[in-house]
Amino acid sequence: MQAWSSTVVQYHRLRNDLAVIRLEGDAVPFKAGQSVSVAVPQNSALTRRYSPALPPSLDGKLEFHVRAVPAGWVSGGIVNETRPGDVWQISDPQGGLHVDDSGRDVVMIAGGTGLAPLRAILLDLTRWERPPNVTLFVGGKSPRDLYAGDMLWLMASELPWLTVVPVVDQLHEPWASDRWNDRIRADVDSAAKFFEPEHCWEGSVADVIAAQGHFSDRQILVCGSPGMEAATMRALVESGTPAELIRR
Repeated sequence: MQAWSSTVVQYHRLRNDLAVIRLEGDAVPFKAGQSVSVAVPQNSALTRRYSPALPPSLDGKLEFHVRAVPAGWVSGGIVNETRPGDVWQISDPQGGLHVDDSGRDVVMIAGGTGLAPLRAILLDLTRWERPPNVTLFVGGKSPRDLYAGDMLWLMASELPWLTVVPVVDQLHEPWASDRWNDRIRADVDSAAKFFEPEHCWEGSVADVIAAQGHFSDRQILVCGSPGMEAATMRALVESGTPAELIRR
């Protein structure tokens, strides 16, 4: 199996359990929305699948959003130990998550770092002459958990065809602080915008989607944890959305 090398050029810790890693190297022949197999020097014998958060580029730029999962040797190593200069091995692009050129409006539903491939697709759509209207539902545990809120706010303000709907399990933040989030809010430009509780819909992503009715005339893209995807699929189908319209 062919593999491509990519070198970490930037590491950004956004939350206690989440980091964004940017790399440059070989041009990897994937499509926006696909996942790739990743091997990192901290655990080179193990591979994990992650979806790039940027569309493919000839100059080999890649970006990954990685959340450390409990007992996750690879994800924990990436979030806690990645340093600029690390060389990753990328291989085996797979997946059919995409937006077609039918002109139909699009509903995207993201849970946590499931946002990454959808963000790659959104950025790819900016290259289209006439992109479709897109509504992005993005879910988290609380407003603080919406780790890309400032980026999504900016995208929604600049792209007239994009609407972002933040959805959180609870509007109130947990009592425990997150020093990385606190540092980001203290360091960013005062003009930067974040999704505060008053901007968010409260409830599970599946419940909020179920309340919208059917989406039988839309393209539907779903990406998140297996549990989130299963619950969202069930909500969509029970609300009247044909299962064959849903991509994940």
